[in-house]
Amino acid sequence: MIVRDIDVASASSVDGLVRQLHQAGGFTAKKLGVAADIIEEMVREEYTIFLTFPACIVATGTRGVIKDLVRKHIVHGIITTCGSLDHDLARTFRPYHHGSFEADDGELHREGVNRLGNIFVPNESYGEIIEKKMREFFTGVEGSFGTREIAWEIGKHLSEESFLYWAYKNEIPVYVPAITDGAVGLQLWLLSQEQHLEINLFKDERELSDTFFGEGKIGGIILGGGPSKHHLIWWAQFHGGLDAAVYITSAVEWDGSLSGARLREAISWGKVNEEASQVTVEGDATVIFPLLVASLIERIEKEARHE
Repeated sequence: MIVRDIDVASASSVDGLVRQLHQAGGFTAKKLGVAADIIEEMVREEYTIFLTFPACIVATGTRGVIKDLVRKHIVHGIITTCGSLDHDLARTFRPYHHGSFEADDGELHREGVNRLGNIFVPNESYGEIIEKKMREFFTGVEGSFGTREIAWEIGKHLSEESFLYWAYKNEIPVYVPAITDGAVGLQLWLLSQEQHLEINLFKDERELSDTFFGEGKIGGIILGGGPSKHHLIWWAQFHGGLDAAVYITSAVEWDGSLSGARLREAISWGKVNEEASQVTVEGDATVIFPLLVASLIERIEKEARHE
């Protein structure tokens, strides 16, 4: 393929620009174009698509991109961290604010403001509202629940701005392996001291085993590392590896972290199939992910208009 110059003036849409980036032969630009094609392949070939992400991006406007993928049934399962439930719930009822990486953190602490990167989260917009709403949602709810059931129970109480609402409405499972590592998990534990309320992670594992030991191709759109990424690729090894995968990370490879590990490393573990279409895109998911999804939706909707 010949390296072609980008003609911004002729890029009349996001997808048009992404396609030009693919042809431009740039560094991350090329990978962005490849990633768009791989995700399109997953959709067209009817893969079971898992989306994984850490909590931090749910504190940003990227939450809306996740919501749209769930609302449009483009993804079929989510694996994430407890903080994603925290932020999705909290932002339904209270605002987060633009901040600065350079803010005085001591002063913020004294003012009751938590800093998440360059996002400011007042106490009343996080711990206080989560405690209040979790007590409203779960007081009197007794039994043994997997995290998918917990996520749906929360989602049914939230608004259409919430990705958990759409997961509940569209019956798309949301799994949270580290459910106790966050405010929602803490509130569930506190409630368990007052009523019969248990978290049963093995329920989730049985559901995941049905998917990964089943038939059909499985793909992953993976943002960042941690238990979200690992739980997906861990289960994928029992499927023969993911059949296609796109990974977006800002971490370096040489520190040996899971966040830094490129998808090619997962091939050695059998977590990504040797023949899989796969690419690791280095960069900020809050920039790259919206571009990819906008490009994908344009392609899907263009095809639907021509049918």
